[in-house]
Amino acid sequence: MMTGLYFKGIRVVDITVVWAGPYVAQMFADWGAEVIRVESCQHWMVNTRGQQARPTQATIGPEIALPWARGYPEWKAHPRSWNRFPWFNVHARNKLSMTADLTRPEGMDIFKRLIQKTDIFIENNAPEAMDKMGVTYEMLKEQKPDIIMIRMPGWSLNGPYRNYRAFGLHMEHTCGHSQIRGYRDMDPSTLTVSFHCDAAGGATAAYAAAVALRHRERTGKGQLIEIPQIEGMIPQLGQSMMDYAMNGRVQKTVHNWDPAMARAPHNCYRCQGDDRWINITVTSEEEWRALCQAMGNPPWSAEDRFADVLGRLKNQEELDKLVESWTVQHDNMALMHMLQEAGVPAGAVFNAEDAYNDPQLKERGFFEPLTQEDCGTHLYPGLSWKASKTPNQLRLPPCRLGEHNEYVYKQVIGVSDEEYAELEKAGHIGMDYIPSIP
Repeated sequence: MMTGLYFKGIRVVDITVVWAGPYVAQMFADWGAEVIRVESCQHWMVNTRGQQARPTQATIGPEIALPWARGYPEWKAHPRSWNRFPWFNVHARNKLSMTADLTRPEGMDIFKRLIQKTDIFIENNAPEAMDKMGVTYEMLKEQKPDIIMIRMPGWSLNGPYRNYRAFGLHMEHTCGHSQIRGYRDMDPSTLTVSFHCDAAGGATAAYAAAVALRHRERTGKGQLIEIPQIEGMIPQLGQSMMDYAMNGRVQKTVHNWDPAMARAPHNCYRCQGDDRWINITVTSEEEWRALCQAMGNPPWSAEDRFADVLGRLKNQEELDKLVESWTVQHDNMALMHMLQEAGVPAGAVFNAEDAYNDPQLKERGFFEPLTQEDCGTHLYPGLSWKASKTPNQLRLPPCRLGEHNEYVYKQVIGVSDEEYAELEKAGHIGMDYIPSIP
């Protein structure tokens, strides 16, 4: 068994949904913490183990437009489809799952007994959802005085938006990210969805939890940490925020062009084949000359209008068309290597297949195989970083609903065989959602 991981000996209890909260717990689980998801056979967590517990074949096929409804293995429904949902499984590795109905007194009692053995509790629900169940920091401290509670509301634990429901898309729009991404000749209604707030909030919360552990190690004190996901995202739009604060200017959409770069050509160009692209960014005169040479020094590259940076910026749209008339003749991967060798910053736009087959990621051993009983063996995205003196790898497959009930109830909490049987009979313990959940 692997030893020496950063969070070995730390227990995390997780009542998280969708992506942001599970992502925090994933990082702790990946690096050795015992992460226990508390779930319920009686209640469905929206958009977590799927959009439905029991999707039909008609709702999960490859032709379905919604990307989060796709990706089930072999495009097939299954008696336990909730254990096969790709959005959940990608961040459920290395975790344990136990079930209890916290809306009933005996379920809440089990939860409290689990908290007594816990270091960190993580949740990212609407604040009033936790309030209704009585899961507050004060209650947790009564069970474990040095508990660290991580709360990740969309907006905050106070203020007029406190109980507004929010997914990453809503927060992205509200913080302004949607206003600056997209094409200059199109409005925000044309944008595809983006959930960057989830990743930003998850990474921020993981850092905060690690700092809280260090604080507890020094002082013996736990704490409540509030991570409003929108507030974790706004600093990542720093130049747009400060441009308004300093100059009163509202940034507009920036196309595929970084205004801080102020160079041309600088865009995403179509290549040979269906939906194949390459990003090219020229940052200096030397790189411009190298690009011209790679293109075979076409006559238009010597025209006065492209002779310097200002001229190329002024005529950027026409320049992009001319560059693309060349890139469209080439394979994007081959072109990336050719331009990189010439000293021109260029990167092929990858799809999922390209990422899995990329020689760089293969050399790093980034994708790792895991086998889960209900969905088979697949390659999963690996660890977010490597440590030279702390070897690590994916250890456990995505946790199935209630898969670790017996371990958590009997070994962690310490219930007797008789009590376990009673809780199982009462519907707290199980591996299947009740039939009324579709």
